[in-house]
Parts: sequence; C-alpha cells; structure tokens
Amino acid sequence: MSDTSSTPDTRTPAQIEADIKRRRETLAETLDEIGVRVHPKTIVGDAKAKVASSVDHTLGRAYVGVNRVVGDVKGQFVTEEGAPRLDRIVPVALVVVGVVGLLTLSTRRRRG
Repeated sequence: MSDTSSTPDTRTPAQIEADIKRRRETLAETLDEIGVRVHPKTIVGDAKAKVASSVDHTLGRAYVGVNRVVGDVKGQFVTEEGAPRLDRIVPVALVVVGVVGLLTLSTRRRRG
C-alpha cells in the first residue's frame, strides 16, 4: 500500500476501482474461510478428527508395547529355530496346574 500522506496518488480512477474490487474479493474470501472455520459442524469435525487421531496413536503405542511383551515371552519358551523349550515350559505348566488345583479345592471347601 502506498503512503498517501507524503506522495500524491498517481493511479487512475480505473486502477483505484480495480484495486478496491480486488481487495473486496480478497476480504470476501477471507470472511468465507473464517465462517467455515467457526461453523459448528467444522468445529465438531475437527474435534472428532483430533480424538480419532489420539485414539489411533494410543492404540498404535499399545499394540507395539503388547507386541514387544509377547515377543519377549515367546522368546522365553521357544528357541530361535522355533522349537519349544521344554526345560522352561514344563515347570510353568506344573505351576499353572497346581494353582488351578488349589483354586478348585478352595472353591469346593467354601461350598461344602
């Protein structure tokens, strides 16, 4: 924009009108964009997108964490070749059977 206080405006009336028209169109576009941004549907849509993104991010991190734990546990019970490690599986299986047996006996004693 030219400083009108120090230099005279040398534009023709047609140039001034064209400049005003261009600025009105730019202003109208800006106002339309603002109207779209503050419209309730746009605000709700943006909020939904943020929540969905957050949930996707959280689920992705959870998946990676669970996948890592499963891989670590699998590594304890399976060799690198894929064969089961019986020296680790049998003691764990015996402990599980013992705990289930104790829970069964304690449940029967409470009922009986």
